[in-house]
Amino acid sequence: MAADLGELLVPYMPTIRVPRTGDRVFKSECAFSYDSPESDGGLYVCMNTFLGFGREHVERHYRKTGQSIYMHLKRTVKKKATGATGGAVPRRQNGKTFLELHQNYNGDDYEYEDEAKLVIFPDHFEIPLPNIEELPALVTIACDAVLNAPCGFRKQDQDSWEEEIQVSKHARSLRQLDNGVRIPPSGWKCTKCEMRENLWLNLTDGSVLCGKWFFDGNGGNGHALEHYRETSFPLAVKLGTITPDGADIYSFDEEEAVLDPHISDHLAHFGIDMLLMQKTENGHVDNEARPRVTEWEVIQESGSKLKAVYGPGYTGIKNLGNCCYLGTTMQVLFSIPEFQRAYVGNLQRIFDYSPLDPTQDFSTQMAKLGHGLLSGQYSKPPVKSELIEQVMNEEHKVVAWHQQKGICPRMFKASVSKGHPEFSSNRQQDALEFLLHIINLVERNSAGSENPSDVFRFLVEERIQCCQSRKVRYTQRVDYVMQLPAPVEAATNREELIAYEAKRQEAQEKMTASPEPVRARVPFTACLQAFSEPENVPDFWSSALQAKSAGVKTSRFVSFPEYLVLQIKKFTFGLDWVPKKIDLSIDMPDFLDLTRLRATGLQAGEEELPDLMPPIVLPEDTRDSSMTDSPEIDESAVMQLAEMGFPLEACRKAVYYTGNMGAEMAFNWIIAHMEEPDFAEPLVAPSLSDSGPSSASQAPSADSQPPEESVAILTSMGFPRRQAVRALKATNNNLERALDWIFTHPDSEEDSGSASDMADTEPNDNAFSSANAHSDSTLSPDQDPAGPRIKDGPGRYELFAFISHMGTSTMSGHYVCHIKKEGRWVIYNDHKVCLSERPPKDMAYMYFYHRLSRS
Repeated sequence: MAADLGELLVPYMPTIRVPRTGDRVFKSECAFSYDSPESDGGLYVCMNTFLGFGREHVERHYRKTGQSIYMHLKRTVKKKATGATGGAVPRRQNGKTFLELHQNYNGDDYEYEDEAKLVIFPDHFEIPLPNIEELPALVTIACDAVLNAPCGFRKQDQDSWEEEIQVSKHARSLRQLDNGVRIPPSGWKCTKCEMRENLWLNLTDGSVLCGKWFFDGNGGNGHALEHYRETSFPLAVKLGTITPDGADIYSFDEEEAVLDPHISDHLAHFGIDMLLMQKTENGHVDNEARPRVTEWEVIQESGSKLKAVYGPGYTGIKNLGNCCYLGTTMQVLFSIPEFQRAYVGNLQRIFDYSPLDPTQDFSTQMAKLGHGLLSGQYSKPPVKSELIEQVMNEEHKVVAWHQQKGICPRMFKASVSKGHPEFSSNRQQDALEFLLHIINLVERNSAGSENPSDVFRFLVEERIQCCQSRKVRYTQRVDYVMQLPAPVEAATNREELIAYEAKRQEAQEKMTASPEPVRARVPFTACLQAFSEPENVPDFWSSALQAKSAGVKTSRFVSFPEYLVLQIKKFTFGLDWVPKKIDLSIDMPDFLDLTRLRATGLQAGEEELPDLMPPIVLPEDTRDSSMTDSPEIDESAVMQLAEMGFPLEACRKAVYYTGNMGAEMAFNWIIAHMEEPDFAEPLVAPSLSDSGPSSASQAPSADSQPPEESVAILTSMGFPRRQAVRALKATNNNLERALDWIFTHPDSEEDSGSASDMADTEPNDNAFSSANAHSDSTLSPDQDPAGPRIKDGPGRYELFAFISHMGTSTMSGHYVCHIKKEGRWVIYNDHKVCLSERPPKDMAYMYFYHRLSRS
């Protein structure tokens, strides 16, 4: 038999590889679906590429690559037979486990069997493993390496992934002494010394002891570790890190940071309520965190026994640890028909034309996620016997392994976050930033095909009017999210807020407990008015007057996309530059009419401001100098960038070369120039002889190239260099007008106009002129080739989804979303999907509206 197997495998030996350092072995998830070794068909791992495939997709890989040898992995989980010894270690077939345990199988009640085989395609000939005596040595080594390899999602690059923290083996069975210890909310110090920082609470006996010292000799005397050596009490939590989201926990026995799923109960044993705790620098309880208790309960509807729903469109997304921002955003996106059609509707075509490594292909992973959410394959209701067992388990606070856990987005997260310094980490992120990140990826990967992100795109029109000449200028820019201010001063309970603030300050001065917090109630109409009302800008150089005017008024108008995303600016920046949430409630309407905000462009009777630049004014002591010694630079913008960690000289250059247009524009310049060798070199201002004509009315010649700094600014925004050069030439190197020109003159291969023709062409400054010949018209590339891809229409909308944030900062807390499906609101809270009873529309962070038809 050994000879027979050896001869059978000889033709395939060149295709069998042993995983090397750096190879990722995907043995826990299919590249095209969410099948795993626990699925009915198990998982097939290619012995050449080490990609995993479910039974439905392995044939596709075989046909595409000709690879015939796969390792079939199957895990069977079942309840232990009656009378099994409690606390026994789950049984593993062949004594080998090939898959990390992501589920809680309650080892005392369940056991699992792991089975591995080699399968030869296309005949599906199976060879059980291990089979050391009968298999060639190379095959045995390769099989053993695959079985023992870490999961393909483990951190390979220290710059892109963070090692996952595992659940402590002591968490479930931790013994806590009933010694009456209660931990006060403040005044902590080590019981063996006077240390008041770096303190750790032992979760067995409640001892508060200092941790190890740091490299500089500060931080502690190591009494917490000494206490473990004396008592063997394994787990401790760091005081000052306890929040409603969790805490920093260390296992002395396992010698690493760990997770404790029961940390809330373990802390309650010593009188600590996690929902009332807020992390602070000094490790004390922050009473200002108390409003979050109500917020968490209201948004998650925790006071109600919600009914779970199952089936297509009701599949949850498992939280991998601080990735709820991803789950909520993708749930909303795949409730939109255009995204469903672009990815799930084209599923087979996307899969058939996917690259050899589909785990890194954006379209493949989007289609996989969409199918996982919409197919219903991973959201099936439990059978009657399981429901009875589930009720019994809930009474005993036991998690049943067969309950719906939703899909696990590990591969999707790895794909869309690759190379991104924030989203590739395991830290909490801003859902709005992630939405824009996904839209950007959709844009980049939709060339030549349907672009579903078009449904969000709209134009923002800025109207500037000189207060003295009354002349106007209109500019447009593309956006995807309408951000509305939250004017707390317009709160309907303003007197109540003033009284609360006075009581709070008094309590702070007298060192007493803070009063019950008051949430500001702001009308939505006030937010809309704050967005649209004109703003006065003083000290403005008017091209009509050729001098500074008394000021200008600026106002904003918009076009209306098919799907409107509204974000309420609930966050402001604290002294530490961390976004802080404003505690407020907005009475968001179900139906919205924004018609009065419609952008119309230049109106009859309005006169445009001349398109002239202000003259260059040089200080007297530098008029005869060949170089400017100290160019005028906005130092406040420089400091904003420097506080982000960029070199000071680079920040100065960024602000200078972007014309003091603000920190955001300078930040784009930094990103575009970070790799340059002189990035951090001191700024050297250009000589006056190179500064170009002093009057903007002197147009450069057709052959002259625009300033490289202006080209860099436009390319840093994502525009092609050729398009940036053409735009600057066409607008006399006016950066602001060049942006307008790009949006109104999309780059086209059919456009063969010469550069000289471009320079003589007057740019179209009114992209809305054709759009508003009929106010409810729909612009598209086919209908209006001269305009951007804007689908304008009626300004009437209906709310269909919203994403809510719980916590004090976008960098912490938790996200859930509510989506209206089949006429009813549904709450998506990680893997839990339930019918909503009281959707908290007034406390959301982002709102999603769909446009209503004319009728």
